[in-house]
Amino acid sequence: MPVKSVTVRVPAKVNLQLSVGPRESDGFHNLITVFQAISIFDDVTVTCGPPKSGVSISITGDQIHGVPADDSNLAMKAIALMAKEYDLEIDAHVEIKKSIPVAGGMAGGSADAAAAIVAIDYLYSLGMNREEMAEIAAQLGTDVPFMLSGGTAIGTGHGDDLTAALSRGTYHWVLALSSIGLSTPAVYNECDRLRSESEIAEPQTNEQLMQALLAADPKAVGEHLVNDLQAAACSLRPALRLVLDVGQEYGALGALVSGSGPTVAFLVTDEEAGLDLAVALTASGVVGSAARAYGPVAGAKVLT
Repeated sequence: MPVKSVTVRVPAKVNLQLSVGPRESDGFHNLITVFQAISIFDDVTVTCGPPKSGVSISITGDQIHGVPADDSNLAMKAIALMAKEYDLEIDAHVEIKKSIPVAGGMAGGSADAAAAIVAIDYLYSLGMNREEMAEIAAQLGTDVPFMLSGGTAIGTGHGDDLTAALSRGTYHWVLALSSIGLSTPAVYNECDRLRSESEIAEPQTNEQLMQALLAADPKAVGEHLVNDLQAAACSLRPALRLVLDVGQEYGALGALVSGSGPTVAFLVTDEEAGLDLAVALTASGVVGSAARAYGPVAGAKVLT
């Protein structure tokens, strides 16, 4: 192989809408979600190793706590699946430079899996198209297909059936980060428990949100952010309610728990407002750290 190493950069995501239907007989929930890829990135480098050396992994960066450095890592699972599907003998070392928070509702593990798919396609000159990559991605997790494409998209089914959203403009975000993650299955189970006595409708696309995105109107987008898992995340981690309140008190256009949490995403008017809010949040003492980002950005791509 002429190419021995490749680095793929892949973004985090926030969910502008996450509407959750009732639990189905297969244990999963039908979803309507609006993803936006934002400018916090992991870099996944795959370097070919000696024959018969197998696949190894190392984790670096500032968000390494809790990231598995073994075969349970989603990037490793992606490589194993690629080897099986394309009958490859893969001998390589994977280095993941983590900047996306772990178990934070920002699809960090899914992002790394998407990056691994792109890296193996590149290294082994497979010539996969996006549809073929998405088929592999969907077997690894519901967020993985979106991390390939990025941008702003509507996910249906389990969240992996994607349609590009008609969205314009750039959106500025402040992310209130937590040092301790939340289990996605635990949040879904708590959501089911909290809603067990109520009639749960099938999820619908939030048309007001979609119109706001098309109009490039951050204020209207902020007013129509919605996450059906937010109550469950706050039930499991009550301190999140205070974080949400403080961010909105300091002028955020809108706020929600991202995905299954515990990251809280605040939409702000512009970069300067984002800096002010990040400073206010950290000074208030209700969050350990805050990050700023903008979106939408592209999905997993090879760095050249």
